[in-house]
Amino acid sequence: MTANDSLIIFVRNLDKGKVKTRLAESVGDDQALIIYHKLLQYTRSVTKQLNCDKFVYYSDRIDHNDLWDNMKYEKHLQQGQSLGERMQSALADQFALGKQRVVIIGSDCIELETYMIKEAFAVLENNDVVIGPASDGGYYLLGMRKFLPTLFENKEWSGDNLLMDTLLDLKKMSAKYYLLKTLNDIDTVEDLDSIGRRSEQKPEDWF
Repeated sequence: MTANDSLIIFVRNLDKGKVKTRLAESVGDDQALIIYHKLLQYTRSVTKQLNCDKFVYYSDRIDHNDLWDNMKYEKHLQQGQSLGERMQSALADQFALGKQRVVIIGSDCIELETYMIKEAFAVLENNDVVIGPASDGGYYLLGMRKFLPTLFENKEWSGDNLLMDTLLDLKKMSAKYYLLKTLNDIDTVEDLDSIGRRSEQKPEDWF
C-alpha cells in the first residue's frame, strides 16, 4: 500500500433517529445511536494504521471535531441522492486525483479486519475489481484499479441482488474480479445477536 492508494470510508452523521433505523425498530433510537457510534469506533480501529491515504465521506455534513483524526483522515461530504450516486462520486474524486487503487467501505461491519483491507489492495495488483460480499446480498467493500461507473447504474441498493447484479456487470465487461470472505453487516438486532454468538469482537456493553 502506498500514497497512490486511497481508502474511502462512508459514514453517517451521528444524529439520533437517522442511523441504523432498522435496528432502532427493535432497540430504540438511543440504543441504535450508541451502537452505531461503537461501529464507527471499531471501523477507525481497523483503518487507522493502514499505510494509504484515508478519506471519510459524511452523509450530511463534515464534522471536524469527531472521532476521526483530522491529521489521519481527510474529510469530505458525500455527493448524490442514491447510495450508488454517492459511491460513484467519491470514487471518481479519487481517480481524478491520480490514485491507482481505490477501496471503499462502510462503517457497519464489525467482522471486517485490517488484514482484509490490506488483502483488498493487494489483489488489485492483478484484478480490476475486488468485492467483499455481505451475507444479505450486498457488499461491505468494493475496490477497483480503474473507474467503472457502470457498477453504480441501475441497481437496487437495498435489495438482495446487489452483489449478483454487480457481478453480472463485471462479466459483461470482461473485468477480472476477486471476492473476499463473506461477512455480515449490522443492520438488525438479529445481525447483532448472530455476530455476538460467533465472534469475540462484539463489545459486551452494547446493550
